[in-house]
Amino acid sequence: MTRSSLIEENKSLFWYFDKDRLNAMSDSVLIEFILNYGTIKDVKVLFEVLGKENVAREFGSKIKNERNNYFPIVRNFFDLYFRKNVPKYPF
Repeated sequence: MTRSSLIEENKSLFWYFDKDRLNAMSDSVLIEFILNYGTIKDVKVLFEVLGKENVAREFGSKIKNERNNYFPIVRNFFDLYFRKNVPKYPF
C-alpha cells in the first residue's frame, strides 16, 4: 500500500482538508490522525507505509511538547508501545 492509498482509505478522518490537497498533508498530521482516530488495521498499515521507526520518531517529537493534539490515552499507549518495540525510540 502507498501513502496516497492510505490517505484515500481514511479520507473521512480528514473531513476539513481540501480534497484536492489531501496528498500534500505532512506526515506529522497523517500520523496524528491515524493514531488518534484510526483502527488497529490503519495503524498497522501506517507502520508499513511510513516505517515504525519514523512514526515513533515523529510521535515522540510531538509528545515531548506540553501542548499536543494526541488524546491522553493514545499518547500513553503509543509511548509505552514505542518504548518496548522500537529500540531507537529516544523519548
